[in-house]
Amino acid sequence: MLQLLLSFTEGRAESSVAELATLIGTPVATTYRYVALLKELQLLEEGRAGRYRVTSQVMPLARAAQQANDLTRLARPAMEEAARKLHESIMLFQQFGDTAVCAELVENDPGVRPVFTAGHSMALGRGASGKMLLAILPEYERERIVSSIALRQGPAYRDEIQRAALNRYALSADEAPDGVWACSVPVPYSGHRPSVLTMAAPSARLTDEAKRIAVTTLQVTAARVHSAVSSYP
Repeated sequence: MLQLLLSFTEGRAESSVAELATLIGTPVATTYRYVALLKELQLLEEGRAGRYRVTSQVMPLARAAQQANDLTRLARPAMEEAARKLHESIMLFQQFGDTAVCAELVENDPGVRPVFTAGHSMALGRGASGKMLLAILPEYERERIVSSIALRQGPAYRDEIQRAALNRYALSADEAPDGVWACSVPVPYSGHRPSVLTMAAPSARLTDEAKRIAVTTLQVTAARVHSAVSSYP
């Protein structure tokens, strides 16, 4: 039932019972029972044409998650400085299973809609954030996902992940979403959830020099975040 609730994402805001059954691998009759209980708890509601969506009842849970995340709080000052220097929004992505989730976002200009929003998720291995997170996972976890993606995209994908692990940064262009260039660097961690700092912006407004500065600035910022976390009691 929790898997059913977690199957709703920014990109999948509504689903039918049949779609939910396929997603979580349960019989339709069982899925109907799960949906009925979640409706009773006011976590799901029925929308158009028999499609279901999560309710605002889950929003306090999201706020609680943000407030309880020490890393986002400790990282924010350094992220704010990087956003001012680069004149772009800075994001902190973390790994949750096979997913990369934006746990924190610092906007450079509130009047300009950022490429991503807090809570945005993507498949691990996709985009700069997903690739960098994948590259820093333990080898047995990384290989499972890399092997699956490489079957579809070819051996060049494996080489790309290896370069990201070696260089300590990952790049993407026109991947997530189109027209966007992004760079991501790892936040050194010990006993914490794998995390990366990412800058994403429309490709058209970035020069090659701006892209180079973005990578180096994020690397310096990641080191500052690591220092803040290490000194936290």
